[in-house]
Amino acid sequence: MPSFIPDWVRVPRGSRFLVTGSAGFIGSALVEALVLDGFFVRGLDDMSTGKQENLDELAALPGAGAGYEFILGDIRNLDTCRAAMDGIDYVLHQAALGSVPRSIEDPITSDQVNVGGTLNVFVAARDAGVKRVVYAASSATYGDEPTLPKVEERIGRPLSPYAVTKHVNELYAQVFATCYGLSTVGLRYFNVFGRRQDPDSAYAAVMPLFVSALLKGQAPTIHGDGEQSRDFTYIDNVVQANLLAATAPEASANTVYNVACGERVTLNVLYRELRGLLAPHLPQVAELSPVYGPPRPGDVRHSQADIGKIRKGLGYRVTDDVAGGLAKAIDWYRTHL
Repeated sequence: MPSFIPDWVRVPRGSRFLVTGSAGFIGSALVEALVLDGFFVRGLDDMSTGKQENLDELAALPGAGAGYEFILGDIRNLDTCRAAMDGIDYVLHQAALGSVPRSIEDPITSDQVNVGGTLNVFVAARDAGVKRVVYAASSATYGDEPTLPKVEERIGRPLSPYAVTKHVNELYAQVFATCYGLSTVGLRYFNVFGRRQDPDSAYAAVMPLFVSALLKGQAPTIHGDGEQSRDFTYIDNVVQANLLAATAPEASANTVYNVACGERVTLNVLYRELRGLLAPHLPQVAELSPVYGPPRPGDVRHSQADIGKIRKGLGYRVTDDVAGGLAKAIDWYRTHL
């Protein structure tokens, strides 16, 4: 089995990790990387959006017998969070209700999970004396700030309830560092994609939706004119960033970092790239054009990260650019879908 931890990421041997949202897309990738590298990992997930097949894959990993355990539980329950923290050194907090459209439809549940649940994680981590909490922040925090590329210290007004919840997470992290000495790092993810990303959810990200439709010989829908752009980020870059953030010197903690590739791709270009990668295997998709629908409320027009801060502060390096990540992702989807 391959290791997904680059050789310049130095994690102290014997470290014990808690990964919340461990049955999800990003959480399962973190568990996979750590277990394969010989670390003990405890996963926590309520399975509201996590996938059983992800859990099955993780349980079958070499070394999972003694190095991995799973708790079925909800971060909205403080006692559950306390139990999950027992004996843990580092927390990689990925559990959340993602999706801008979902938060617009149901802002209350998004707030309860993303804000209330994260507050529980911080409280439990503080009381357990963990070394650091790395939490999933979001590029949605930039809101209507028009400047490109996005730099961490300059944000605008949020455009969705989801964006509000992710900004509040950052504010709570600052307060817990100041008031309680809890060491935290927030990672503002930019459009992460890769293996195990779910194409079947009503709120699926654009990448798996495009691929799933093309594999079925169907034309995917692009919301808007397709000229909106994103900084698509392959999952292995995110794994690296989490482990660098967990183990960085304290001088690099208690702040937020962009996690991205630092390049911008329009949805139209993305679609053409995916179609080109699939056409040798499925010739019928070569001339398939997308369907254009109305723009989605709450979506930003353009997004691109400045990754200078994470390079300097954590030693982050882009291991997989968009083209390389797309090739890996397509191979995984062709095998699994």
